[in-house]
Amino acid sequence: MASLSVLVYPCRRLLWGLLAGPIATSWARLPARGFREVVEIQEGKTTIVEGRLTGSPKESPNPPNPSGQCPICRWNLKHKYGYEDVLLLSQFIRPFGGMLPRRITGLCLEEHRKIEECVKMAHRAGT
Repeated sequence: MASLSVLVYPCRRLLWGLLAGPIATSWARLPARGFREVVEIQEGKTTIVEGRLTGSPKESPNPPNPSGQCPICRWNLKHKYGYEDVLLLSQFIRPFGGMLPRRITGLCLEEHRKIEECVKMAHRAGT
């Protein structure tokens, strides 16, 4: 009698391809949700910080360096981030804390390694 693993093994690749393919790529192309602005309101000794949706323009803003090969290079953010910039770093990690691969993020090798180090440092720092 054949073991269960021998019977399931040929189907494993098919199932993995069906499960990993659409899930890994569908969320990477979410539609834009509009632009936001941060507004600070002073009420006596209390400061309220809130994010408001602004009217989304018909076309997206042009990056300062459109010939850059990755998003960080395109927006001239090469040496302007660190491990404490959690909003930037959170775009490149999975919900459980691991890094997304380069094929999904679109980062060049140099920036991917820098982001990876910053994510590790942020995990160690607890931010």
